[in-house]
Amino acid sequence: MPLNRQQANQIAQIVDAGFTEYRNQFEQISSGARQRFEKALWQDVQASGMQRIDLYGEMVNEVTQRVAQFRSDEHLEQEHARDWVGVKAEFEKLMTQRTDPELAETFYNSIFCRTFRHRALREHRMFLFSSVDVAPKELAQDMYREYYPSMGVVNMVGEILEDYSFCVPYANKRLDVVNLVRNIKENTDTRIAINTETKVQILKSVFYRNKGAYLVGQLVNPDHRQPFVIPLLNDESQGIYTDTLITDADDVSIIFSFTRSYFMVEAPVPSEFVGFLQQVLPAKPLAELYTNIGFFKHGKSVFMRDYLNHMEMSEDQFIIAPGIKGMVMSVFTLPSLDIVFKIIKDKFAPPKSMSKAVVKEKYRLVKVHDRVGRMADTQEFKHFAFAKHRFSQELIDELFAVAPSMIQIVDEYVVIEQLYVERRMIPLNIYIDTASDDQLYDVIDEYGNAIKQLAAANIFPGDMLFKNFGVTRHGRVVFYDYDEICYLTECNFRNIPEAMYPEQELASEPWYSVGPDDVFPEEFHVFLAGRPRIAKIFRQIHSDIFDADYWQSLQRDIEDGQVKDVFPYRRKKRFLSA
Repeated sequence: MPLNRQQANQIAQIVDAGFTEYRNQFEQISSGARQRFEKALWQDVQASGMQRIDLYGEMVNEVTQRVAQFRSDEHLEQEHARDWVGVKAEFEKLMTQRTDPELAETFYNSIFCRTFRHRALREHRMFLFSSVDVAPKELAQDMYREYYPSMGVVNMVGEILEDYSFCVPYANKRLDVVNLVRNIKENTDTRIAINTETKVQILKSVFYRNKGAYLVGQLVNPDHRQPFVIPLLNDESQGIYTDTLITDADDVSIIFSFTRSYFMVEAPVPSEFVGFLQQVLPAKPLAELYTNIGFFKHGKSVFMRDYLNHMEMSEDQFIIAPGIKGMVMSVFTLPSLDIVFKIIKDKFAPPKSMSKAVVKEKYRLVKVHDRVGRMADTQEFKHFAFAKHRFSQELIDELFAVAPSMIQIVDEYVVIEQLYVERRMIPLNIYIDTASDDQLYDVIDEYGNAIKQLAAANIFPGDMLFKNFGVTRHGRVVFYDYDEICYLTECNFRNIPEAMYPEQELASEPWYSVGPDDVFPEEFHVFLAGRPRIAKIFRQIHSDIFDADYWQSLQRDIEDGQVKDVFPYRRKKRFLSA
């Protein structure tokens, strides 16, 4: 029996009420970030990030069950997806009074897909393309504060710090003003003259992530804009202080990188909020900006729309991604698009022995964990349909050879049951082959820093081969092969015992016992095998990585509840007094 209008309205009301409940809880978690920062509740910061990410899936499950119960109560078990044309129409009426209609559309889509298991996806039943304008032409002025350098830079900076004060006092406000004023004068773009036409705009909402709070804004004059970020830290014994001033556009972009955890920030009107961020970061895709402030599911929706538009405008074919093929994942890409698609293989070659379920759990761990700028964020898609004529035959053959259970040819489409989408980077092993001497030194230093910063966040990458790391356009080294990762505290780091007699060292098998969680840092030289030049550089600047004591000390710190400082900018950028 098809839905009548009243029934369609009731389902729409159930979805709308569920979305409102989700948004209220989302904002409650986000608004608590200020207090967590002021009280230095760093472990609570990490826990709340995981809680907020899990919240979306929990609410979608719950609302889907409410819809199913309604359908059962109304004897609508045979209801078809086409009946949701009316549900969508009723839901659109409910969206007119919302300040976040684009997010509501995404939530509705999630309920539809969960209800009908990604079948019958049609625009008249769901929001394949947004029906609302998500890029406002004029931004609401009550969203940001405005300051004028013409009043005197010292006075202006003092006023900014006063407006963004906390329950915890500044440790040395006078020094903060001196540092900021000096850096404004040294680092302001020459196209931004400090005169009566220049304005400073700063979002009223403070961005929180890890152990930092961030003021995000821009200097504006009639001819140019310059982004800036002021990171604030909380010295638990002294108070709040400004750690640096970031004015370079690339450095600001890195703070909003896809390799970092999502910000906690209050954004009552997300489209206007993201519109401001688009002015500050014009090169950032809209999808990434939504994702950066915690709306990762809507970021996924925006990505999908951008992807479909790109496919309409391009003609190149998907190919197997350059680099050494993975033992667990098959990876392909579209040359004209800076992303890769990753599929879990049906069978893993030795020595890989985990299950698909374990691999999926590893990817989930990366999603909810603090990525400290060293692990790429991923978006999971199900039943992803590609136009078959855009696939090279080599790629089709490869996918059917390694993951036949995940692939179907349906009419003119290649349908993949489940895959992950990730930003494309240059594989580190490929980058090394063409790097200059200076680039090689920098990238090997970055590689070591990546391993150490992951460890500081309680992540052990497991497999540290160069092919499992990538290099971003900013030259940062990022880990992207997650099937071997685990919590650092789960590992048993050991020194290799001395052999009792020389013959033991020459034996093909180790002369000492090896448990399933044992890790011997002295053996890490394997990933440098055959590259003596690189090994020399690495040992010169990161020799502690080969020492079991180093790893054990990190474990003790983590177990003692310490949360390490990992900055989303170079340490040399920090004020000298920090």
